[in-house]
Amino acid sequence: MQVLTDDGVPVPDDEPGPSIVPLTEPADGIPPVIDTPEALADAVTAFAAGTGPVASDAERASGYRYGQRTYLIQLRREGAGTALIDPIGVPDLSELSSALDGVEFVLHAASQDLPGFQEQQLRPATVFDTELGARILGLERVGLATVVAELLGLGLAKEHSAVDWSTRPLPEEWLRYAALDVEVLVALRDVIAERLADAGKLDWALQEFEAVRTAVPPAPRVDPWRRTSGMHAIKDPRRLAVVRELWLARDESARRRDIAPGRVLPDRAIVSAAKAMPATLAELVALPEFSGKGARRRAELWQSAVDRARALPDRALPSTRGPRNGDSVPPARAWPDRDPEAAARLAAARAALAEISAQVQVPVENLVLPELVRKLCWSPPSNTDAAGVGDFLAAGGARPWQVELAAGPLSGALKG
Repeated sequence: MQVLTDDGVPVPDDEPGPSIVPLTEPADGIPPVIDTPEALADAVTAFAAGTGPVASDAERASGYRYGQRTYLIQLRREGAGTALIDPIGVPDLSELSSALDGVEFVLHAASQDLPGFQEQQLRPATVFDTELGARILGLERVGLATVVAELLGLGLAKEHSAVDWSTRPLPEEWLRYAALDVEVLVALRDVIAERLADAGKLDWALQEFEAVRTAVPPAPRVDPWRRTSGMHAIKDPRRLAVVRELWLARDESARRRDIAPGRVLPDRAIVSAAKAMPATLAELVALPEFSGKGARRRAELWQSAVDRARALPDRALPSTRGPRNGDSVPPARAWPDRDPEAAARLAAARAALAEISAQVQVPVENLVLPELVRKLCWSPPSNTDAAGVGDFLAAGGARPWQVELAAGPLSGALKG
């Protein structure tokens, strides 16, 4: 449902419309932050005595700190109220996890928060993901505030979603925002579950929730420096070496200082230096991207990285064609030249999935992982009938509902 203003203008995603009732204060007030073993023990007792699912959320300091460490965990359960837990002060939540064994955790975009929960030894036995449920329902926009506005008629402010949650002490307005984030999650879960059941999609959603809960961490990327924004403009190996050395130097500095790499040195500065190939410190700091105080303070570090790249023998330079990450296939844009038949298969497969998506009102990317579709079309199994394709999809991690929907049409795409 598109939310409109009184003048008929669409409201941007995550902004409630004028008829929405705003949520301004948590029902039980702002609870104190739990940052001592004694306070955590009291919370464990309260939550063990509560009833029903546990609404849960986590806050990180993305863009401020190195990595994706969790700096606040919010939980709410009927009969227990809301708990705001500081995982820096109480990093081990295994007792809480044991007390809630078998209890459903309700999250929005669970794949973002569950890795942090696991670092704190908080391991839900079952989850309900309201964001993923909204996708399977076919909602056009699935941000938490938008879904809460559309399905519950409530306004959930998101102005503090991107703040530095490593700040201590946390400001009261941030804690209010954090408490409100779990205030209506269980009510939202109930509405989404009812709609999924009415649409015959509840089992699909439950399979997806379990897949998210049991997902293993992705393997480390090969050559992560190749993801530097803007490096598509760098074509020759020597300049690629400058990107690599600067990226590695920045990453080490960021890790040591616990600062987001982009705050240590932005990608645009790395690309600028690769293009200019400065031979001296003076040439480096003359670049506009290195004129800032922070970049100039560490100019010698950056110039040393450039010098290392300039001094490398040709045999040590990186290839202009990066290595494949894991079992990935070539980029689809290269298929028409490298394997026109595979390109035709992929086009047919995408058309088949688009038709299914329109029929069941589930986004194409949630029907079958795009990477799995590319693997299927690049190297089809020897048996391309529906059973063979179904086995291929299942071996690649597709859930039963996805195999049931997609195996036959994809088989036809491979054969046709």
